[in-house]
Amino acid sequence: MAKYMFQSKYTAKGLVGLLKEGGSRRRAALTQTIEGMGGTVEGFYYGFGDTDLYLIADLPDDATATAVSLNIANAGALDIKATVLITPETVDEAVKKKVAYRPPGARATRGQK
Repeated sequence: MAKYMFQSKYTAKGLVGLLKEGGSRRRAALTQTIEGMGGTVEGFYYGFGDTDLYLIADLPDDATATAVSLNIANAGALDIKATVLITPETVDEAVKKKVAYRPPGARATRGQK
């Protein structure tokens, strides 16, 4: 399973529903959505500022996370952004990998084209 953070901002339509149902019932509804896709919710928080809602979930794969995002956005109550979360151990693996890369405008070195 992969871990994702969904950040959402309520639309006017969504705020009407939130005021009607309250935060706990919305958490239950979104938890049901995630669990229905084979995932689990690790955290669910409301916040001040540009983002109204933070949801951290484990989901089977990127396609499932994309399906969740698309369907939530399509409902029109939330503007949603999904971020794949990466563990420190994954970063440890990544920094050990050698990557052949030439930045724009830099001269190629031996072995690069």
